[in-house]
Amino acid sequence: MSSSQAFASSPVTPNTRRRRRSKFTYKHLSTLSQYATNCPLRVIAHLDLDAFYAQCETVRLGIDPSLPLAVQQWQGLIAINYPARAFDLTRHVTITEAKEKCPSIICQHVATWKEGDTTWSYSQDAAQTSREIQTRKVSLDPYRIQSRKILALIKDCLPKDLQRVEKASIDEVFLDLSAHVHSLLLERYPELRGPPPYDDPTEPLPRPPTTALDWAADALVDLDSSQSEEDDPDWDDIVMLLASEIVRDVRAQIHAQLQYTSSGGISRNKMLAKLGSAHKKPASQTVIRNRAVQHFLSTFKFTKIRNLGGKLGDEVVAAFNTDRVADLLPIPIEQLKRQLGDDTGSWLYHVLRGEENAEVNPRTAIKSMLSAKSFRPSVNSFEVACKWLRIFVADIFGRCVEEGVLENKRRPKTINVHHRQGAQTRSKQGPIPLGKALTEEVLFELAKGLLAQVVVDGRAWPCANLSLSVGGFEDGVVNNQGIGGFLVRGDEAKALNAAASSSSRTPDLPDEHQRQDARSTKRRKLDTGANISKFFFASAAHRENTNSDETDGSDSHFHNAEPEEASDLEDANEPKHPEDDNNSSHHSTAAQHPPQPHQTSIETYLCPRCNLPIPQAEKAEHEDFHFAMDLQEEQDGAAAAPPVLRVPAPPPPTLPPPSKGGGKSGEKGGKARGRGRPGGAGLGGAEKGQRRLAFG
Repeated sequence: MSSSQAFASSPVTPNTRRRRRSKFTYKHLSTLSQYATNCPLRVIAHLDLDAFYAQCETVRLGIDPSLPLAVQQWQGLIAINYPARAFDLTRHVTITEAKEKCPSIICQHVATWKEGDTTWSYSQDAAQTSREIQTRKVSLDPYRIQSRKILALIKDCLPKDLQRVEKASIDEVFLDLSAHVHSLLLERYPELRGPPPYDDPTEPLPRPPTTALDWAADALVDLDSSQSEEDDPDWDDIVMLLASEIVRDVRAQIHAQLQYTSSGGISRNKMLAKLGSAHKKPASQTVIRNRAVQHFLSTFKFTKIRNLGGKLGDEVVAAFNTDRVADLLPIPIEQLKRQLGDDTGSWLYHVLRGEENAEVNPRTAIKSMLSAKSFRPSVNSFEVACKWLRIFVADIFGRCVEEGVLENKRRPKTINVHHRQGAQTRSKQGPIPLGKALTEEVLFELAKGLLAQVVVDGRAWPCANLSLSVGGFEDGVVNNQGIGGFLVRGDEAKALNAAASSSSRTPDLPDEHQRQDARSTKRRKLDTGANISKFFFASAAHRENTNSDETDGSDSHFHNAEPEEASDLEDANEPKHPEDDNNSSHHSTAAQHPPQPHQTSIETYLCPRCNLPIPQAEKAEHEDFHFAMDLQEEQDGAAAAPPVLRVPAPPPPTLPPPSKGGGKSGEKGGKARGRGRPGGAGLGGAEKGQRRLAFG
């Protein structure tokens, strides 16, 4: 009997209510929509294209997908489709071995750049003889182009505001479906929309109203030994089901529109999702429910888990003499820390239990581009090396164009040349100028210059490997106008001039008043505002004119300033008072032309010192102006007084000066010494080595 039937047929008791509640809370539901990495309802998907390079060639050639096909690079294989793998073929076999095991296999060589070409192309000549290696370079651009198409289609299949997509490699994509699934939960289960009981987010959610879930054709991992399929599902099962529907639809669209098959993995984090996508291949998807994580991981070698397949994995195998997850689960965390260190031991302990909180990073823009070639035989001259640089540049520039460099969407900042001669590797880097358009020729000249630096530095030939890269990509400014975009010409300019001239006249005032108002407006436009720096600027200019003998050039940077420059920062129509100018001629002009009535309509007060109406909001600033002027006048008056000869006063008779060099009191040449004030301090005298500072 299901729990829903028991709930309907029995009275509500504390035990029944507890059994009907979910182990997840309203807070968990809320954090699901925020992509929280620690949310127990979190759901991540991983999409992996099946034998991607081989599929690209199958689709390009229009070959039946059931036919065995391998992608060839020189005399080796870099990709084998699943029909060919049925013949026990791997990427490590040679072309001869592959054809012996599978005579019907189709071997398609990758696209190449040929020396002197300006673009990559497919040619069967590249597969004919090993001599072609000397004059050709492999290009993976066809696969990059298809990868971008698939990524764009995936994004189109998901809601724009509810998607978080990370391109993990050319044929892998991570999807954080948490927010998308949250929206579907609220849509399909209206009981989750309301506020939590008692407004307490820690209150448990109601149990899902279903006792069975339809997983369609998904591959379900068996549950842990402590779990049973007879148990009613909880909300973590529901979110996995909704995510599986989303992933199934996305995979169907990729196949319908671009003819590529893919495999999917769905679980609570990136590590488990990636393991799930590889669990059942090709063209299927695996769901790892929370209740099945431990059983799923127990069947693995931990060396298959990301970051455990290299040196760290070898270290763990050596320390515990096993490579099975199941064998490490009983080991306590303290022992793992002692063997591997605190951080590594703690990380391993949680990873073995399926706990991992890495974010899905939506930044999919590339950071750098590289084009390289290993030479067999080696290159022995600068001219031959430049021919390969030309191919590298064409390769990289074509990819830059796809990134939007011509539209100024993205642009690299640096260019690097890497050169290997014998066991010695040298690199040269330089900036890519931002002042001009990025072209293929610009890149080539920069690359050639860097290679020339390598040659000048020392022995460069024979060269065994050469590569070119650009990096530091940044977003460009789009829709940017040059200065010509801000100018108007012809009829439009005439119309603007006519409108400006008509609006500048005031029809309600006589012509004389118009001229006075224009002069007043011009003066106000020259004002820089009543700020203290402007006051000191005017004072410095006044001192330059009236007391230049006592200035030593320390204020020369004020003298050269132009007050009109600051006026551009203010609105010419903003009401200003004439006192803003610290020049007496401006004061007299203001007295002859008092403010017009329409200028003094705002609340004002009458300044008792200059008898002019001042806007109330500028009262404090105006009083500060008078205070600054008073201080300046005092300093100007002191500076204008004739210099006074300062004679040091004799020392007090009660304190006879000690003799110089420790001699007797009163000895010739003695000077007053001690911890008190100098002898002439009372009269303002200066000691030897000091000078009077001119503040005026």
